[in-house]
Amino acid sequence: MGRLALEVADIFRIHGPAWRQAQQAHLSLGQLKVMSAIEQCRTATLGGHVLCCPACQHQDITYNSCRNRHCPKCQASAAKRWLEARQADLLPVEYYHVVFTLPAPISAIAYYNKTIIYGLLLEIAAETLRTIAADPKHLGAQIGATLVLHTWGSALTHHPHVHGIVPGGGLSLDGERWINCKRGFFLSVRVLSRLFRRRFLEELSKAHATGQFQFFGEYAHLSDATAFAVWLVPLRKCEWVVYAKRPFAGPEAVLAYLSRYTHRVAIANSRLIALDERGVTFRWKDYRAKGKTRHKTMTLTTDEFIRRFLLHVLPSGLHRIRYYGLLANARRRDYLTQVRELLKVGPAQAESQEAMAKTPEKAAQPIFVCPDCGAAMIIIEILARKPLIRAPSPQRGVP
Repeated sequence: MGRLALEVADIFRIHGPAWRQAQQAHLSLGQLKVMSAIEQCRTATLGGHVLCCPACQHQDITYNSCRNRHCPKCQASAAKRWLEARQADLLPVEYYHVVFTLPAPISAIAYYNKTIIYGLLLEIAAETLRTIAADPKHLGAQIGATLVLHTWGSALTHHPHVHGIVPGGGLSLDGERWINCKRGFFLSVRVLSRLFRRRFLEELSKAHATGQFQFFGEYAHLSDATAFAVWLVPLRKCEWVVYAKRPFAGPEAVLAYLSRYTHRVAIANSRLIALDERGVTFRWKDYRAKGKTRHKTMTLTTDEFIRRFLLHVLPSGLHRIRYYGLLANARRRDYLTQVRELLKVGPAQAESQEAMAKTPEKAAQPIFVCPDCGAAMIIIEILARKPLIRAPSPQRGVP
């Protein structure tokens, strides 16, 4: 690939057409759209701008991005916009990182039932947190949570799990005071795990009873109610992994940490090492190992790399970042105002946080900067998008 850094887009452009032809009957429209968007991102196909520097007359061309949520190149600016909007939500309390993971058998059937199982994963994780937190034996408070769905492991395998960022405390059930968690301790992960397992399996059974699942291949027999009930038995006994990481150093650290999770895609371009006759080589982290031995390299055939990447295309309309409890969109502003009053956060501090969220950071900075002299560049010409060439519709009577 010369001296330019390797990108997922390069792999798709070189090997995508042949792979699509071979896999035509097995690809969804969503997967095809993701491949097309990534291949076209920041190319002449999407149009762009001709830029000129008034200071040194340097000219340049910049092409438009695809803005697809699965594109590795389009997430940095999306994450920045999201983080700016979230600054006003921060509270001067400890924050915790909680993770909910599904057992491998459920992950396996989730691939063909993404909408229902991913939705259950997010909703049941949030319900579990709020239920245990509201119990007077644990915290006895209403909490807020931001949950982010990830579907991959470091090696691009299908591994659905939810990352939750939760303030270390909540509003008392009568709304009269703020209740802090014990310092350095959020909620019992064992208790969270047990409730999460029970509630998820209950909802899984209900979804099966109402015919919401599809089963194929080795799982086709699970369409039968009796077979599905037998399949669930070991899942009621195995451990469901829920863990909470130590609290953050402060609200600012929460934002820095969130930026690594909210708009992450299955693999970043920075992890790609080589594309050659062997396939695609990339860096990955083996969480079963310890220390420096965790960091390894893996080589997959190009077909397998593309297949694994597309495992993580989300269903259209599925929101992978969701807010619950005190942070739910409907009453977030009212709840946060009430909490700040109870925490005695000065109005100036609260207002400055909200102002920071509404005012883009460093708004005066130019969008385009000259690479030669650093001056602001101006747009002197707009390049139109190239028209999409669509395959002709089949004629009536032609299969």
